[in-house]
Amino acid sequence: MGIRENLRLVLEQVAEAAKKAGRDPGSVKLVAVTKNVPVDMMQEAMAAGVKAFGENRVQELVAKHPRLPVDVEWHLIGHLQTNKVKYIIDRVHLIHSLDSWRLAREISRRAQERSLNVEVLVQVNISGEETKYGLPPGEVRNFIVGVAELPGIRVRGLMTIAPLVPDPEGVRPIFRELYQMAGWLRQELPGLPLDFLSMGMSNDFRVAVEEGANIIRVGSAIFGPRPNPRRDNHGEKIGG
Repeated sequence: MGIRENLRLVLEQVAEAAKKAGRDPGSVKLVAVTKNVPVDMMQEAMAAGVKAFGENRVQELVAKHPRLPVDVEWHLIGHLQTNKVKYIIDRVHLIHSLDSWRLAREISRRAQERSLNVEVLVQVNISGEETKYGLPPGEVRNFIVGVAELPGIRVRGLMTIAPLVPDPEGVRPIFRELYQMAGWLRQELPGLPLDFLSMGMSNDFRVAVEEGANIIRVGSAIFGPRPNPRRDNHGEKIGG
């Protein structure tokens, strides 16, 4: 099936999951993950209704940014190194992967240089996997309190990446824990707009929506199996 049909099926599943949880399907934002996806396929997705794209790599986001319309909503969803912040600080709608004081301070510094207020999500390593980035759950509250004092940076919620398992039901407790953490933090920190919960990808977004996700990051379910790094029709290396 093509991108348009894939997108239709994803949105149908989102709507079913949201209704099952007693939620408005319109409350769930779809971010199409475009790692290694060439610009022509992104344009096809836009024509089918996609408005937000998520990139894992700064280099790829910077290369694609000028080739798509200015109203595209860009999300940086992958690990962000401090030395790369300057390249995307004025290009992204939301950074999903704030995971350290050092990164928070650099985002703040670069945002002040550009007179910006940069919105971020705090990445939480709910599963405790050593291979994943993110703060341990026990450190999240104090971290958010500290970041809230930095100028130019605004924490809007939480993000997590669940383990890849054969049955998506196996990660339901991960999503439920992040949802419960978000609710607790809103009570503890009522002055902060912690209203975004980014969780769920192609293999498990239905469960994530049922458990309260209002941002999902979906790539292969829309674009098909992720292609290998290659050069697109402009001769630029994509996702190298």
